[in-house]
Amino acid sequence: MKSIPVIENRWPNQIWNGTRQLVDVPPIHLASLVPAGARAVVVAPHPGDEVIASGGLLQVLAHHGHPLQLISVTDGSASHPGSELWSERRLSVFRPQESAEALRRLGLPLHSLKWIRGGFTDNALAAREHQLSQFISRYLRHDDVVFSTWCEDGPPDHEAVGRATAKAAAQVGARHFELPVGVWHRALRDEYQIPWPRARKLRLDTWTVARKRHAAHAYASQLQGDPKIGLAPALSAVLLERLRQPYEIILM
Repeated sequence: MKSIPVIENRWPNQIWNGTRQLVDVPPIHLASLVPAGARAVVVAPHPGDEVIASGGLLQVLAHHGHPLQLISVTDGSASHPGSELWSERRLSVFRPQESAEALRRLGLPLHSLKWIRGGFTDNALAAREHQLSQFISRYLRHDDVVFSTWCEDGPPDHEAVGRATAKAAAQVGARHFELPVGVWHRALRDEYQIPWPRARKLRLDTWTVARKRHAAHAYASQLQGDPKIGLAPALSAVLLERLRQPYEIILM
């Protein structure tokens, strides 16, 4: 399937739309990632990360009948620090509703989906990495295939979740793969930081990509910043544009 064209001069030059390395990433079939009948577990630092990182993968897994478990480490209520418009109290109610709507838009089987909420504090996961690893391990089985954000992704919470999940998976004997998220929006000069030999490309069809982007738009709070305090939206236009790419990148 051909890539959806991007207007080159509209977006800042970043790894996702500038590097030629992406073209050469070899494809991988779902069966090579998750054996038939195996459960897939996705560990997300914040609500919405499961869609941005793996919204296409989740759809493919559900389509092939794999049991799914999501672990949302934080509730995302500290996404707008200092904002009166999006206070932590408001977000603590709003963001779970956004997540439920996003998963519905992905077409996931909500009646059978196991969804764990960790309740850890945003922007403080590195300090509680040991506890986080213990928490995650309680919900893993030895025959699970576990996906998390990459341990060198950039945002500290993403990296802490990647490290903690790797430790938890190793402890129970589960397979663990990583999903780059924040790194794609670094300057093109940083492309060497990605371990390209580990990268594999899970291709997505047009409708899967469309549902992923539709699900991302369920996070209304993240599509808005707070101009009053100069806070930009977490889900920027350039990030949403990246979601048009017809594949997920997985680090083996």
